[in-house]
Amino acid sequence: MKIVYSKQFLKTVKKLPPKVATQLADRIELFGADPLNAKLRNHALHTPYKGSYSINVTGNYRAIYHLVDEQTALFTHVGTHSQLYR
Repeated sequence: MKIVYSKQFLKTVKKLPPKVATQLADRIELFGADPLNAKLRNHALHTPYKGSYSINVTGNYRAIYHLVDEQTALFTHVGTHSQLYR
């Protein structure tokens, strides 16, 4: 799977705690190899992110993406559960 990132996503990643940023990199690498790996807890989202999906980064952090096409995922948001789902 090809992975691309929005400007917003990259900007937010720079502000993450170092341990979370490292875990995010590991999870995105895993996603690229196996998007349906059980560790990711990959699932579809509802409003306001309808049409997007979420993967677990840590117990509290999530990364949100949507499929551009069958081979490309665009990561758009990353943050804690409460930051993303207010």
